[in-house]
Amino acid sequence: MSVKLNDCYLKPFISSSEYEAIAGEIQSALVTTREKSGAGNDFLGWLDLPENFDKKELFDIEEAAKDIRSMCDVLLVIGIGGSYLGARAAVEFVHGPRYNNLKKDTPDIYFVGNDISPSTVSELLSIVEDRQVCLNVISKSGTTTEPAIAFRIFREYMENKYGEEEAAKRIFVTTDRARGKLKELSDAKGYRTFVVPDDIGGRFSVLTPVGLLPIAVSGADVRAMLQGAADARNAFLFEENIEKNDCLKYAAIRNILLRSGKSIEILAGYEPAFAMTCEWWKQLYGESEGKGGNGLYPASVCFTTDLHSLGQFIQDGTALMFETVLDLKTPKAKTVIPYDPANTDGLNYIAGKSMHEVNRVAMQATALAHVDGGVPNLVIELADRSSYSFGYMVYFFELACAVSGYTIGVNPFDQPGVEAYKKNMFALLGKQGSEFDAIRAAIGEKISK
Repeated sequence: MSVKLNDCYLKPFISSSEYEAIAGEIQSALVTTREKSGAGNDFLGWLDLPENFDKKELFDIEEAAKDIRSMCDVLLVIGIGGSYLGARAAVEFVHGPRYNNLKKDTPDIYFVGNDISPSTVSELLSIVEDRQVCLNVISKSGTTTEPAIAFRIFREYMENKYGEEEAAKRIFVTTDRARGKLKELSDAKGYRTFVVPDDIGGRFSVLTPVGLLPIAVSGADVRAMLQGAADARNAFLFEENIEKNDCLKYAAIRNILLRSGKSIEILAGYEPAFAMTCEWWKQLYGESEGKGGNGLYPASVCFTTDLHSLGQFIQDGTALMFETVLDLKTPKAKTVIPYDPANTDGLNYIAGKSMHEVNRVAMQATALAHVDGGVPNLVIELADRSSYSFGYMVYFFELACAVSGYTIGVNPFDQPGVEAYKKNMFALLGKQGSEFDAIRAAIGEKISK
C-alpha cells in the first residue's frame, strides 16, 4: 500500500471500546457514500472516476500538455481553491517546491488568480516579459472574482504580445461543458477547452482535467496518478471492517477525538514538498466539514522548521489539538552527513547518517514528546513521492473526508458559508441588482451605528 495508517502513538488516547462504539456509524457512512444515497450525492463523481476516466479525454490532456511544453517555457495557471490547490500540491509533491528552479525540459509553472493582490500580477508580468507563455484558466462559471480579474489582465497581455489569433492557440480553458461566460468566450475565441465535471466539486477535482492538465505539463505521470487512485478505491471503498481499512480508521479516529473535546487537527509534514498538499487538505476538510457549528478546524505545520516557532504551543499550549503526521518512507535524495575532523559543531555523532534518517528520528522524537504533552498523534505513512502515491493519497483523504463528514452529520459536498462574503463584496463594489441594493443598504446601517 502507498498509504498506511500507524496508530502506535494513539494508544494512550483511544481505547478499543471507542473504536467498537463508533464502528457502526463509520460503516454506515461508508455505505451511504458508496451507494450515493446521502446529502450531496450529486457531487460524488470522484468516487468512481479513477476506474471510469474517459480514455479520449486523458489522451487529449496529454496531447495538450505536449503542445504547451513545445510552445512555452512558462505556463500560468489561473484559478482559486480547488481550481489550483490540487495541481500545485501534485507538482510540488512529485517534483519539489523548487520546481521552477530545477534544470528541466518542462515549462515553469506559476499559479495566479488565487488572490487580488496587484503585486502578484505585477511581479508575474515582469517574470514572463521576455518568455514564451501559455495560459490555463480554470473556472466553471468564469465569473469568480479572483481568477476572472487575473484572466482579464493576462488575456489582454497575451493578445497584445502575440495577436489575437496566436494568443488563442496558447490559451487553454477548463470550464463547464455547455454553459457559462467562460465557455461562451472560449467558443467565440476558439480556445482549446477541457471540462469541469458537473458531479465533482472543486475541492475533489484534482484528478479531473482541472488538475491533470497542469500536472501533465510538469512531466508528472498522470496515468500512474489515476492508477494509484484506482488502487486506493479498490482497497478502501468496499472493506467495511475498520481494523482492515485504514481509510475508515482515519475517519473514526478524527470523530472519536472530536467527541473527546479536540477541535483542531494539525497535518504535519516533515518535507517541504508536502506544504501544498497540506493546503489542499485544509480546503478539502475545512470546506467539507465546517458547517452548522460542526467539524474539526484543519491546520498545518512544516516540521522540523515549525518546531522552532509553533512547537512550544503544540507541546504545552491549550489542549485543543491532535496531529496527523505525514511520514515519508523512501526519500528522493539520500544526502549523507559528512565527518568533520574538527567537530566544530559537535555533530560527528551523526556523521555517516543520511539526512532522511535524521529527519525521521526527529519525527519520532517529536511524536513521543507531544504524546507525553497530551497531544494525540497518528501517522500516515507514504511509500514515496511518486505520481502513483500522490493519486493513492488523494483518494484516501477524499474518501475519508466523505465518511467523516457523514459521521459528523453534515453534507460534505456543499459550502453554503462561502457565499456570504461574496455577496457583501459584490454589493460594496457596486454590482447592480435588487439583492445587492438591499445588502448595500443593510451594510450602510451597520457601519453608521
